[in-house]
Amino acid sequence: MSLDTTTLAIAGGVIIFGLASYAGYLLLQLKKQNELQQQHRLLAIEKRNANIFESVRVLCMAGIQGQCDLSEISIRLYNIMDYVQGEQRVDFDQEYPATSELFHIVKDMARGEARQSLVKKERMQQNLARHKAESRLQEAIVVELERLQRHVEPLNKQIDIQMV
Repeated sequence: MSLDTTTLAIAGGVIIFGLASYAGYLLLQLKKQNELQQQHRLLAIEKRNANIFESVRVLCMAGIQGQCDLSEISIRLYNIMDYVQGEQRVDFDQEYPATSELFHIVKDMARGEARQSLVKKERMQQNLARHKAESRLQEAIVVELERLQRHVEPLNKQIDIQMV
């Protein structure tokens, strides 16, 4: 009986060792898969941020060159920079106060078709308020746009993502 018991104990030990080894292998594979998923997530965030920074660069150039109203630039920049993720995220109110101030002044003003449907007096009042704010903040905003453009230039790297 002792031989049968010993044989069964050895067989049981081998089976347990085999299952434990397989479980260890599966845990290692799971760890590798999680690391790859994390890398893929980070690359996707970098690619998305690079696309955002390319748009920001173009908007900054348009604002610096006077190709677009500063109020429109401030609205677009403030909103698009809100989508930046990760370490490259910027506190826009803190870093670019003049652009942020103009955004907060004009963000609730009517735009597009809604602007056209306003009563003439109200539309003129909004125009006046917007032009006053743009004139007052113009120099500071252009300086901020140049600084923002320099800030996003090195971050705007196109990343090729391939499935592994």
